[in-house]
Amino acid sequence: MTRFMHKTLVAALAATFAVGAIAQEPAKADAAKKAEPTVKVDKHSISTMIGMDIGRGLTQIKDDIDVKVVEQALEATLKGEKTSLTQEQALQVRQEFMKQMQAKRVAEQKVAAEKNKKEGEAFLAANKSKAGVKTTASGLQYLVEKQGSGAKPKETDTVKVNYLGTKIDGEKFDSSYDRGQPATFPLNGVIKGWSEGLQLMPVGSKYKLFVPSELAYGEHGPGQIGPNATLIFEVELLDIEKPAAAAPAAKPAAKPAAKVEPVKK
Repeated sequence: MTRFMHKTLVAALAATFAVGAIAQEPAKADAAKKAEPTVKVDKHSISTMIGMDIGRGLTQIKDDIDVKVVEQALEATLKGEKTSLTQEQALQVRQEFMKQMQAKRVAEQKVAAEKNKKEGEAFLAANKSKAGVKTTASGLQYLVEKQGSGAKPKETDTVKVNYLGTKIDGEKFDSSYDRGQPATFPLNGVIKGWSEGLQLMPVGSKYKLFVPSELAYGEHGPGQIGPNATLIFEVELLDIEKPAAAAPAAKPAAKPAAKVEPVKK
């Protein structure tokens, strides 16, 4: 939304092409060169592709626009003809529209935050009485699915884990399993619920952590997580990473040769 509102359609489209060309991996680029095109690349197909890109960019504000007027303004601009708004007027409209959308976003966030907080509190209240679930003084709930026998990490340690993160409705938002490799990170650099929960786990353990919003992302939940969301993590503690070895101390330089005094005249 912000990206669209800060750029014209043509500029946004040009940026999309530029980024796509730069970000394309060499292997994929080579494969694309070798692959036979499945559609004829002509004026019609290129125009369709551009229309699809613009359409995706407008999806979130489709209820605020008249597509016919967008088409008229786009065509007039491309032809260099006069539009119904001057550049100065268009700038005023853009600024005011941004204010309206920001206010709308704030209102939606507030509603979502209240809803998520209420649902999270109800979930945790019911969950704490389930078999095997324990609650810490901070409000973190956890369930031991497998108890390991290794050492427990400290807050200053870096750990290696596999994990699955979901919301309380079961919607998955992150998973190291899906990426096909464990994650490694310092415990003092993650959300409070993770830092506390991992310190309870001996290496080799698998716990399920039920993290209240105040121990997760609070009102600033990113992306699909949303504000005030209570989160559930299935975590396997695979290892505690050893600190990087300190560089060996430099050996003392060889004893310098005796200084030769200049010959006095």
